[in-house]
Amino acid sequence: MLITLKEQLKLFLTNPTLLAGIVSWFCAQFIKTLINIIGSKVHTPGEFVELLFWRTGGMPSSHSAIVTSLCTTIAFKNGLNSDLFLVSFVFLLVVIRDALGVRRSSGIQAQKLNELGKELEDTKVLENYKPLKEVNGHTPMQVILGCLLGFLIGLAFSLLK
Repeated sequence: MLITLKEQLKLFLTNPTLLAGIVSWFCAQFIKTLINIIGSKVHTPGEFVELLFWRTGGMPSSHSAIVTSLCTTIAFKNGLNSDLFLVSFVFLLVVIRDALGVRRSSGIQAQKLNELGKELEDTKVLENYKPLKEVNGHTPMQVILGCLLGFLIGLAFSLLK
């Protein structure tokens, strides 16, 4: 039996694994936005939209939430011994390692280089310094809470489908 493109699209858009990932990401970004609003770190509507949909770093980690919800829903659907779960678990480990290590380290390095560049520019040793992009990584607590959020959302989508 052939499934039409319309039916395939409907199955794709209603897939609990996809929905859990999207909801996890949005909830993490929403919580992050609320924390920044309460901390008076959002001053313009543009900053609000950027934070809600795009900005990385902060509490909780949306990257960790997404991969944990995907891993959780795949575990429920396919089992802990399935190849698909194992691939998703390795993907989870890579993303979390990147959030804690590589991105955090490069962000700290960029911040220090920007401080140095500004000092050199102020003392006229360097002209027209262009700041590096400071990529925000995550603290362990931000990753842990992102994983907890992703697990709970993945669990809900797995049990309530």
